[in-house]
Amino acid sequence: MKLIGVVDTTFARFDMGGAACAELKSAGTGFRIVRRTVPGMKDLPVAAKKLIVDEGCSIVIALGMPGGKEIDRMCAHEASTGLIRAQLDTGTHIIEVFVHEDEAGSEKELAQLADKRSREHALNAYWMLFRPEELARRAGTGQRQGYADAGRLRE
Repeated sequence: MKLIGVVDTTFARFDMGGAACAELKSAGTGFRIVRRTVPGMKDLPVAAKKLIVDEGCSIVIALGMPGGKEIDRMCAHEASTGLIRAQLDTGTHIIEVFVHEDEAGSEKELAQLADKRSREHALNAYWMLFRPEELARRAGTGQRQGYADAGRLRE
């Protein structure tokens, strides 16, 4: 049985890990979810790497919600760089799912965006492991997790 890791933060203002886990549970079978929660964004890379190395996860979804200030964007960039490094170190995909607080005009829209993006990336992780043809079918279609898809370019 494969393991899918989900790591989220207490800093986020929405339970992104809960949304991802709920979507994974409805996606299919043949896996178990291992969830960890850390305080902040910069804790995500180590937690994700530990899920792979220590727990044996085949893929990890790392979820976070940076604030809207410049320092928050810098921390998100540092966390993203760490997640990339963990992927390269382990040879395992870590799906980065960040929702910046300034991406939406209201708290309701922000919550909807966080929920939708978390769920759509959870499906991406599931498809990467169990149904890669689903991703191949969507190649070049302008998928936008959390937003309306952009669609294909037409000649």
